[in-house]
Amino acid sequence: MPHYAALMLIAGIGIPVLAALNAALGRIIGSPTVAGVVLFAVAFGAAAGLMFVFPGPQALGKLGGAPRHLFLGGLLVAFYVLSITHVAPHFGVGNAVFFVLLGQLISAAAIDHFGLFGAQISPLGLTRAGGIALMAAGVWLTQQA
Repeated sequence: MPHYAALMLIAGIGIPVLAALNAALGRIIGSPTVAGVVLFAVAFGAAAGLMFVFPGPQALGKLGGAPRHLFLGGLLVAFYVLSITHVAPHFGVGNAVFFVLLGQLISAAAIDHFGLFGAQISPLGLTRAGGIALMAAGVWLTQQA
């Protein structure tokens, strides 16, 4: 399982980098929305390419049987990219990512506690809630410079 942790650490490192890069692109071209579209075009190309490297094209035929609410993830990623691309130049990448992380902590705890969307249930006890609060406080402290 350490490779999962490493992969997620790298993904986490990429989030503020993505925010800074796309915010800069949006500022340079004068449109956070167009910067978001460019990001999604590049991401689509990368994901489509990987689909052919790793097993996946056959999964396209199963999309029709998937519950429709599962496609809302695309809207959420679009909301994230467009909002952080617009907000980061005005609010700062660190501040924007702080609130993203806070939202992630809250929603991840709720998803795990209730087993939403088929997630493995991990009850939110006092120790876990304290750990999340400590993480949130740590993220907040990083922004107090």
